Amino acid sequence: MTLSWLQIFRLGLVQMALGAIVVLTTSTLNRLMVVEFSLPAILPGMLVGLHYGIQLSRPRWGFTSDTGGNRTKWIIGGMIALALGGFGAAFAVTLFAQSYGLALALSVVAYALIGIGVGASGTSLLALMATATAPHRRAAAATITWLMMIFGIALTAGLAGSFLDPYSPQRLLSVVGVIVVAAIILTTLAIYGIERRVTAATPEPHTPFMEGLRDVWSERKTRNFTLFIFLSMNAYFMQELILEPYAGLVFGFTPGQSTSLSGMQNGGVFIGMLTVGIVATGLKKGSLRAWVMAGCLGSAGVLIMLALSGFAQTQISLQSLVIALGFFNGMFAVAAIGSMMALASEGRAQREGTRMGLWGASQAIAAGFGGLTGAALVDISRSFIADGPAFGSVFAFEALLFLAAALMAARVMENRSAAPAASMVPGE
Repeated sequence: MTLSWLQIFRLGLVQMALGAIVVLTTSTLNRLMVVEFSLPAILPGMLVGLHYGIQLSRPRWGFTSDTGGNRTKWIIGGMIALALGGFGAAFAVTLFAQSYGLALALSVVAYALIGIGVGASGTSLLALMATATAPHRRAAAATITWLMMIFGIALTAGLAGSFLDPYSPQRLLSVVGVIVVAAIILTTLAIYGIERRVTAATPEPHTPFMEGLRDVWSERKTRNFTLFIFLSMNAYFMQELILEPYAGLVFGFTPGQSTSLSGMQNGGVFIGMLTVGIVATGLKKGSLRAWVMAGCLGSAGVLIMLALSGFAQTQISLQSLVIALGFFNGMFAVAAIGSMMALASEGRAQREGTRMGLWGASQAIAAGFGGLTGAALVDISRSFIADGPAFGSVFAFEALLFLAAALMAARVMENRSAAPAASMVPGE
């Protein structure tokens, strides 16, 4: 028995809860450190890099799921760890004014918990989807669950932004506390009973982890796609830690306004994903490779406009540029996810979780490295030039990475149609 559409929607609720907590740590808390507490951007960059670095354990989580581990307990347990980390990170931010050392130590522990939680919960969820979703539903299932995650990120950023002004430590902890408790409850209710109702094949239980990982890495398609994910996600995440500080330092946005800006960006991502889903699946237009390339090229163009806005005022508002960036990011991301779900079941059988874990680890390394690099480049540039040009030069460099990702997609991705994998059977 495979996952029904209702069960796929319920798994999407778990993705929504994951995104709701993570967006606070990578946007709101990052901005508070840089703007309100005048800390160097490299500090939140290193903390976010820590949580991505810990996600190098993703292949192990995926392999555990492949060998018949109880995915439900890892999904719920990971969400609890993520929630504790998210609240701990918010509490640590409020301590920077009183005790820098204590705040930093607590931040390290909190972000480590965030990495463990995302790795355990997110990878186990993807493994369940990859092994228990019918082949003709996989791409559509990936689109649905990722759309729900982006919706959760955008909704959380928008609501949190509206409740954070006027900013106070007590208000911050109240908002974060409500979000993390709601995420745990939603995850528990959403995942309950699903795993025992579906049948997911498991490989031989005594296969050593490193042997399984070597089997997957020896596959040319898997290896090339891993390298593409690393390059493209470096470009995707380089602006993650600097966009809100940019809005605060250059355009004078308040904490609530800049948090809402993150919601606008992820709203654009949602629209971009939905557009690809409708046109590629419903109208059967374009291949996955073409959509990936279009998303990369469009993202590069918007980043050039963002870079120019750092050097001089433009006729296009910052909010419009951020929404457009999210739109093209969403186009790229959903097409890449569709390719990922299709490729997960190719090659050696019963290694879906291991492949998803390998790609998740590649994404985590790229996200941590990209975010940290962006923050470091901003800090270095600000020591020589004004804030606007400093941020603008980093956005321009990110645009070049997206151009390189588009060229790599043209070389390594197959020109497969998006429609067959994502189309529904009659009656659905």
